[in-house]
Amino acid sequence: MDDHHDHGAHDHHADHGSGTGSGVRRHSHSHSHGHSHGGAGHSHAPASFGTAFALGIGLNTAFVAVEAGYGWASNAMSLVADAGHNLSDVLGLLVAWTASVLVRRRPSARFTYGLRGSSILAALFNGVFLLVAVGAILWEAAWRLVHPEPVAGVTVMVVAGIGILINGLTAWLFASGAKGDINIRGAFLHMVADAAVSAGVVLAGLAIWLTGWTWIDPAVTLAIGGLIVWASWGLLRDSVAMSLAAVPPGIDPEAVAAWLRARPNVSGLHDLHIWPMSTTETALTAHLVMAGSHPGNHFLVEAAEGLRARFGIAHATLQIEEAGGPPCRLDAACHP
Repeated sequence: MDDHHDHGAHDHHADHGSGTGSGVRRHSHSHSHGHSHGGAGHSHAPASFGTAFALGIGLNTAFVAVEAGYGWASNAMSLVADAGHNLSDVLGLLVAWTASVLVRRRPSARFTYGLRGSSILAALFNGVFLLVAVGAILWEAAWRLVHPEPVAGVTVMVVAGIGILINGLTAWLFASGAKGDINIRGAFLHMVADAAVSAGVVLAGLAIWLTGWTWIDPAVTLAIGGLIVWASWGLLRDSVAMSLAAVPPGIDPEAVAAWLRARPNVSGLHDLHIWPMSTTETALTAHLVMAGSHPGNHFLVEAAEGLRARFGIAHATLQIEEAGGPPCRLDAACHP
């Protein structure tokens, strides 16, 4: 489903006085809110995936408890580490589900963008939480590597095998939407990767059962912990950048600036800002200096649609300034 909403263009005439130098400044706000499935604009999970999220979270939460319990009972740190990895899946699914719900909340007088930014805060929390949790697991695994203890290899294989089934089933729940929605695709790929990690734990249990080498368990735990750190670090890095309003990865601000400068009758560009409104939606503001009079609503709607289609920027606000008019105080070229 791909529905696109253009809210036209709004031309506001306001006397800013000392705010922009002097005289009359024309503000043209063009907002293009696009619903897209390729990463541009909003990416919302269809309502039918609410059931998939609920089932996936329920199954994985139950398995985390079972896997962690059997891991401690059988001295299998690889199971405990895999339980930590599956806990990250539960948190990831919760974030995706929460974001898909909150992004639909209507803006208010206080929260003028709605609650879209809550998905960024949730991702930041998950990144910090996972790094703290895996630190405790790695500490215990390092101790077990120096002081190995007996491990029930058969128990490890059976429990991790159940993990393959649960992760595989959860991935299947999202398979139908994996090609059309980037959020669903992320959940699907996460589940597939976790099924592969559980398969690695099964092989570790088999190796322990055949050889009796107890060091294999903490060694596999360290490997799984390293995988979690790698994944969590990327999540933490990206969520911190988003919370600081950094330009989202995949968008080249120089390319955006060049495209805007190439629009008809645009003679200058300044005060360009690109930032994430949420984990799935990007906003832009910019001042365009135009040769001649105001270009009209058609120019604004066309520019907003071009930004959405080319760069995935769904919420664009463009201020039009006439060339030769009073200098804008936000133009760095005039006010270094």
